[in-house]
Amino acid sequence: MFGLTEAQIAEFGLTFGISAFILYMLFIIGHLAWESKAGKFGTFVLFGGLAFGMLGFVSKSIIQWYFEK
Repeated sequence: MFGLTEAQIAEFGLTFGISAFILYMLFIIGHLAWESKAGKFGTFVLFGGLAFGMLGFVSKSIIQWYFEK
């Protein structure tokens, strides 16, 4: 499709699609903290707890880039 292989489409989807989804989830967490009037510490806990899983995806991408270089 459009001169791209299946592997290229999958890599694009995993890289940009999941990155966009992570940014959207960060927006949702921020909105949740705003609506609940969580304060500074509560917002930190929300971002720390809910966004901790995203750290693995970002770390994997950085480590992968480092070893391919």
